[in-house]
Order: sequence, then C-alpha cells, then structure tokens
Amino acid sequence: MSIFTDQMGHQVEVPDQLQRIISLVPSQTELLYDLGLGERVVGITKFCIHPESWFKTKHRMGGTKKVDMGKVRALKPDLIIGNKEENAKKDIEELAKEFPVWMSDVRDLPSALDMIQRIGALTGTQEKAENLRSGIDAAFAGLRKHEEPRTVAYLIWREPFMAAGQGTFVNDMLERCGLMNVFDEGDARYPEFSVQDLAEADPEIVLLSSEPYPFTEKHIAEINMILPSAPVQLVDGEFFSWYGSRLEHAPAYFERLFPV
Repeated sequence: MSIFTDQMGHQVEVPDQLQRIISLVPSQTELLYDLGLGERVVGITKFCIHPESWFKTKHRMGGTKKVDMGKVRALKPDLIIGNKEENAKKDIEELAKEFPVWMSDVRDLPSALDMIQRIGALTGTQEKAENLRSGIDAAFAGLRKHEEPRTVAYLIWREPFMAAGQGTFVNDMLERCGLMNVFDEGDARYPEFSVQDLAEADPEIVLLSSEPYPFTEKHIAEINMILPSAPVQLVDGEFFSWYGSRLEHAPAYFERLFPV
C-alpha cells in the first residue's frame, strides 16, 4: 500500500497496483484514458462522454452530482477520483467511509498541471503525465493574445442567466486569452444576473458556452437584443472548463476564436 496526498490535503492510502478505478469527473476520465489506464478504469459517470469508446462500454455510476452508491459498491473500486466543485460533498463523504477517494481542486492552469502530475504518480503513469504536462505548458506559453484586453461575459446558464465569475477555471482561461471578465467581481463563482445587469456591464464580447446549458444559434438573437453592438459567439465549453488532457489543444482553439 502507498499513501498519496490529494489536492484538498487529504491523505489517501491505495494499493500499489491499482486495478479498479472509478472516475466521477468527465475531464479527469479523459485524462485517465490518455494516460493509458485502459481496463483499469471500471466506472465513469453518465457525463463522461470522452472518449466515446469508454462512454459506450464502461459502467456508469450516475451523475457527477448524484452518484449511484449501489453501482459503486458493486464494482468494489480500489480508488475513486473526484473533484471538490463537480461532486456533491455528501456523496464524497459517504464514499470515503468505504473506499479510497482522491480529490482534485482545480481553479487555474497551475493547479490543473499539478493535478495531472499527482494523478500520474497515483496511477503509476508518471512519465506519460509529465510528457502531457510539458506539452500543455508549452502550448499555453505559445498562446498569442491581444495586447489591449477586451471585456467579455461568459454565459453558462439561462433562466436565470448565470456567468462564470471570480475564481473559476473558466475565468483563468479567459484571462490567458487576453480577455477581462465583466463578472469577475464579488464572491460569487457563478453569479446570477438580470438582463439589466448584462446591459450595464456592457461587455465587448459575449461567449455562450455549450455546457452546462446547451446554448444554440437561437440564443444569439436574444443576447443581441440586450447588447446590439457586441459580437456574440457560441463556444465549445470543454476547451474552457475541462482541465485534463484536453488542455493541450485549448490554446489552438482559443487562437482560432480570437485571432490576433
């Protein structure tokens, strides 16, 4: 047995040869795939859509916010990997009474890179994790951005309207693109706002994320009624909010969205 410290400061004791891993976080599920863990991952959530082959074949443990405890127990995992923000605290506390649970806490690029390295050590895939971390680091180092920051609102929900705000991973990605988040104020990580609030914030750009709310073309006209002069773009939320191996391709996506 070996002891590892997760990103929340908890010590987790796991077998030296992990054989039955459950992932409760979509972006970390994709990371486990890219680290080559294959059949050692036995369970995922219904939102773990990448890779498609795992989505079709792996046992599903319910959702990120509502884990099916019975299905988890049936698989008898020797490790469960979760996330502070994405999983419900009560679910994690219940699981930790019976199984080793390793938790991530990712709010920006440095903590994402730290998570990748730690999971590499945890799963015995250190070399692949380090190569991935180096690739992501290099990709972001080469990310070009406008010298003059533009203001932006990044919408994640409708009815009520909600935006990515202060302290979120999305906010860190926006800053790295050279964008200033108009909702990066106060304590709310995902603030609700009214039509009037959005008009008064007057962002130069509005981004409508594909997740968690599935914004589509029809919503562009709705925002244009509020902000007639602001460009409104549909964006792939996975590149802004998935903090695993997908990060290696995020800078290229950002440069296509916001050409310098």
